[in-house]
Amino acid sequence: MSLFRPLLALALCGALLSACHGPALRLARTSPIPMDEHSYAEPNRVRVRHLHLNLTLDFEARRAEGAVRLELVRDDPNAALALDTHALEILSVTGSSGGARLFHLAPPDPVKGSALLIQLQPKDSAVTVRYRTTEGAQAMQWLAPEQTAGGRHPFLFTQGQSILTRSWIPLQDSPGVRVTYEAEIRAPRALTPVMSAEQLGRGEDGAWRFRMPQAIPPYLIALACGELEFREISNRSGVWAEPNVVQAARDELVDTEVMIQHAEALFGPYRWGRYDLIVLPPSFPFGGMENPRLTFATPTILAGDKSLVGLVAHELAHSWSGNLVTNATWRDFWLNEGFTVYFEQRIMEQLYGLERTEMEKQLARAELEREMAELEPWQQVLHVELGARHPDDAFSHVPYEKGALFLRRLEQLVGRDAFDQFLRGWFDGHAFRSVTTADFLAYLERELLASHPDAAKALDLQRWLREPGLPSDAPRVQSTLLAAVDAQIERWKAGTPPAQLDTRGWVTQQWLRLLEALPHELTTEQLTALDRAFGFTASGNSEISCVWLVRAVRADYAPANPRLQSFLMNVGRRKLLKPIYAELAKTPQGLRRAHEIYAQARSRYHAVSTGTLDKLLGWKS
Repeated sequence: MSLFRPLLALALCGALLSACHGPALRLARTSPIPMDEHSYAEPNRVRVRHLHLNLTLDFEARRAEGAVRLELVRDDPNAALALDTHALEILSVTGSSGGARLFHLAPPDPVKGSALLIQLQPKDSAVTVRYRTTEGAQAMQWLAPEQTAGGRHPFLFTQGQSILTRSWIPLQDSPGVRVTYEAEIRAPRALTPVMSAEQLGRGEDGAWRFRMPQAIPPYLIALACGELEFREISNRSGVWAEPNVVQAARDELVDTEVMIQHAEALFGPYRWGRYDLIVLPPSFPFGGMENPRLTFATPTILAGDKSLVGLVAHELAHSWSGNLVTNATWRDFWLNEGFTVYFEQRIMEQLYGLERTEMEKQLARAELEREMAELEPWQQVLHVELGARHPDDAFSHVPYEKGALFLRRLEQLVGRDAFDQFLRGWFDGHAFRSVTTADFLAYLERELLASHPDAAKALDLQRWLREPGLPSDAPRVQSTLLAAVDAQIERWKAGTPPAQLDTRGWVTQQWLRLLEALPHELTTEQLTALDRAFGFTASGNSEISCVWLVRAVRADYAPANPRLQSFLMNVGRRKLLKPIYAELAKTPQGLRRAHEIYAQARSRYHAVSTGTLDKLLGWKS
């Protein structure tokens, strides 16, 4: 049945939609799971603890159809089950004690989607929801064969962070509600599904089976399906990718096992069994996504010289900060990303040396400062106030780099040995839990600052966590490798032709420094000379291409126009798209050009990217 009787529906909707008022507010103050303003769930009354997914992937219709069985913890035996959905077609609901269950799908909210309210019977320990996805499933990116590297078969991947998993699975889509899961996925025989779980293989019935025994937040439930092959790196790590990409991906990511070992030496054992990666088609909107046991990665990291594998260190670090210990709400996102950037830097220092990590830290701080100059004050705060905003509206370098600077400041104040002991205790003591900023502050005071009173006096927590901008004590490094780049820039400014600059042995980060430190306005003649000397327009390095194309757009450098068109048509990573489209949008002529390209490219991008770019470009169509 698709509707409650009117009075029952009103009663349940009223109880749910008053989540920020009256009794629900009192519950949020005292309950073990924080109330999440981006979820309709009331997990302290009825909570999903395990889900069993059974789906068939229809690539022609571009939808998934099947059922999910949700196993429940019922602390309030009289409460309805409240789930999060977005653009799902709910077909039926049955209870574990037998028979159909009344349900109500509420009208959609533009940010949170629709609440799905299910009336439970006293003996129900689980419910099964039959459903199908629709074209509004923002988490699912269906790709035609021509949008893949091989060009022979279609492809699908999902991206759940932050609140998109509800668009392909009806569940309690809050990072504070951790679940275990298992899945059965049916797909065309030529395609191989993989998930963020233990891969159990294909059964005689044609279904691929998966199991995740550790409890994870819902945004980490992930699925990809396409023409895939696997290459082993070690006995617990390897790479999935399309056949014509997989060997290059394996060669680029060959240091992954060594990274795992360095991470374990720092902050304790890797607790997820395997650590594999999948290099996805170009439309993937992020550099990487830390889905447990299977990091999703963009092909833009395949630079050919391992200069961009810091992304792997970052996603691996999430196996501790984010996956093992998770932000309980999206206000606490910095607990995931700030810790992870700090951890990533430590892994990279162990693997590639202090000089490289100091170079990357200096570049990251410069990028943070540039971005913060354009952000609203509320977006510059670590413990951010989101209110009715979408969590992605706060997506920036702030939770990442400002969060990491805060942790590095703590390390400066107490010393590395004490800070390492503190962090390892944080991961061990909160493993497989979702935590808030208040939880962290209590632990910080008890386990670190209480024994380091001078550090406590020197640290302004209010300034760091709840005020915009960077505190004056934010750590700053000076890289000798970047200083060498600066010396060449001064030679260029003094009249030395680009071809005569000493750039021998430069890596990606040094080229980025060169491009970013050049004068804001460059003439066509200057760009031409730089391009002839260093081949920036033809570069296959996505990070270098992005910065160069921004400079080219600013100066209306015509020789870069074909590369600009190709880049925007074939790269889906939001970090690389946004600066170029933003530069185009600064002039009426550029905005028209951006709209022309975007009209062709938009269908190739994931909803995460189009959600940002639609706003940036004022896209209405």
